Amino acid sequence: MSLPRSCVRLRRVAGVAASVCLAVGLASCGAPATPAVDDDQDKPFVLEGVSGLTEIAQLTGPDAMNDTASAAVSGTDLGSMVNLGDRTYFFFGDTFGEREPASVGGQGGIWRSNVSAWTTDDDPSDGIRFDGWAPADDLGWAEALVEGEHDSNDGEGEVTKIPTHGFAVGDTLYISCMSVAHWGEPGAWDANYAGLAKSTDRGETWTPLDAPRWPGDSNFVQVAPVGVSDDGTDYIYFWSIPSGRFGGVALMRVPATEEAVEDAGAYSYFAGTDADGTPQWDTDMGAAELVLEGTIGELSVMWSDYLSRWLMTYSDGGDAYIREGVTPWGPWNDPILLASGAEYPGLYAPYMNPRYVTDAGSRVHFSMSLWGPYNVFWFSVDLERAS
Repeated sequence: MSLPRSCVRLRRVAGVAASVCLAVGLASCGAPATPAVDDDQDKPFVLEGVSGLTEIAQLTGPDAMNDTASAAVSGTDLGSMVNLGDRTYFFFGDTFGEREPASVGGQGGIWRSNVSAWTTDDDPSDGIRFDGWAPADDLGWAEALVEGEHDSNDGEGEVTKIPTHGFAVGDTLYISCMSVAHWGEPGAWDANYAGLAKSTDRGETWTPLDAPRWPGDSNFVQVAPVGVSDDGTDYIYFWSIPSGRFGGVALMRVPATEEAVEDAGAYSYFAGTDADGTPQWDTDMGAAELVLEGTIGELSVMWSDYLSRWLMTYSDGGDAYIREGVTPWGPWNDPILLASGAEYPGLYAPYMNPRYVTDAGSRVHFSMSLWGPYNVFWFSVDLERAS
């Protein structure tokens, strides 16, 4: 997601190897299995730490492993991922086709509010090679999925529409977008609302939906969706935060059908647990309780078969962290430093995908944005599990 244009110039610091040996034990190219929800909150934490953070490749922009210039993508950010069949879609935020070499952050010409690349590359150990862009115009330039209005940054209109994440139901792709009304101080921005757009043709065309929508001042503006099986029913769970990076995490869910996803009344919100630890769900958004407090931005959640636990990554405006959850609503362990802002100034948006794990799941690969070059990079880290 694009940060305020007023941010100071940040210069990247070298220090991590830019290449890695070919990883063994690659995950299958098939879609990861749907995790089943276990509400036992008494299990111990097993993630003791992480090690071996490695910058593998630059995915977008000048000198990237992908020729993104031919798609008029010289600067972009984010890179949340959704799997559909053998494809993985990367959803990027504000994108610029022309940028001066000394440009910092979200600025330049040929501005689109969002674009998407897709890939069938199932080997994350040497970076991710894009196969194409969807949608794309006749010149091969990446087009906006759902274009923003590009109004003035005065809080009176819509500056841009940012895809905070996406998910798939059957053969239908969805993205969750936030309508940004104002970019404020670093890590702070205001939203008009959050809503959905859908594609039924593998990302070639997108239709914004009038409903459901969540208020811009709610805790459901930026989301991390995961398909789960809960007591025999398939759901999409959404770990959700407000606009900006200064809120905690709430949780909502909806049955994993197109009819339900597009019906605001089908969503329910985690409202705490009863005396037996059983989760309570309420259709009233006002009943939602936080499952995790903190300064949390651009979050990502996935189930780890290696740990048999939930993993969450996020940034707080300075560093990136990873946390382990025993159930979707917690308890969540203390944050573990994933990547340091001292080593990677201007880092944000560390996004995981369960398709991109290696070494029997002990190594997690993830995308992460750097504000200075305003592009997306590919990293890996090793999970240290208690014996």
